[in-house]
Amino acid sequence: MQAQQQSLLFLHIAVFLFGGTALFAKLINLPAIDITVYRTAIASVSLMLLMWLTKKRIRLNSVSDYAIAILLGIIIGLHWITYFGGMQLAGVTVGVIAFFSYPVITVFLEPLVNKTTPRLSDLVSAAVVIFGIYLLIPSADLGNDVTFGIMLGVISAFFFATRNILHKNYFSQYSGPHTMLYQTLMACLMLCLFVEVPPSDVTQYDWLLLLLVGIVFTAAPHSLFAASLQNLSATTAGLISCLQPLYGSVLAFLILHEQANWQTVVGGLLVISAAFYETWSVSRKKRK
Repeated sequence: MQAQQQSLLFLHIAVFLFGGTALFAKLINLPAIDITVYRTAIASVSLMLLMWLTKKRIRLNSVSDYAIAILLGIIIGLHWITYFGGMQLAGVTVGVIAFFSYPVITVFLEPLVNKTTPRLSDLVSAAVVIFGIYLLIPSADLGNDVTFGIMLGVISAFFFATRNILHKNYFSQYSGPHTMLYQTLMACLMLCLFVEVPPSDVTQYDWLLLLLVGIVFTAAPHSLFAASLQNLSATTAGLISCLQPLYGSVLAFLILHEQANWQTVVGGLLVISAAFYETWSVSRKKRK
């Protein structure tokens, strides 16, 4: 399997696991910031053990890389707080789709960093995603929980897109587990002072869910996602990741019994269609 094909496989596995992550915003009975802190703590310990057992080098190459790691950790921490907050307010199905405005943001941010011009096909895909997100909004009133949750999803999308672009350009020399070790650790340290529910008050059931989300749905998929960026652009990764709403919606229906209305279905289909197009586009360029 060649490098780009392997990266696509890593990305699709990561996206499936990302789709399941949103469920924990509803399953775990904790505020969004607490979920983020405990999740990142568990993920960072898991990744540290993985690297120690595989005898991988844990230290970074330079002082400047530590500064970048801190910045990426802050950004990913803010992303997760707004992500879980959005899910808790808007619901998993709507929240996940709202979060996927991040491919649109990526399409316009990445050329600014790389000093390139966006491809017309990316702009068309971005327009499709924007319209899909528009169909989700129930009203323009921020007092509406769903609308406010969608807004948080868009803010989360901005942080995630920014993290992806910075990682691609300044931190992609490190492996997936290596880069996520530092990002989860920095996010945990940044936010731990704001925890509302102390560890002793967390129920055994919630601890089991936190272990699951921290290891299987955080450490694993984010490592795979970071690894995929070594051979794929952030724009490509962002648009392919639009499959996440499909996985999240199906899992939310099966586990949480969430049902989507016709606008959510149409909006989700538009977002997913952009992901399929981008996957086809990458595969076509590979064959050439």
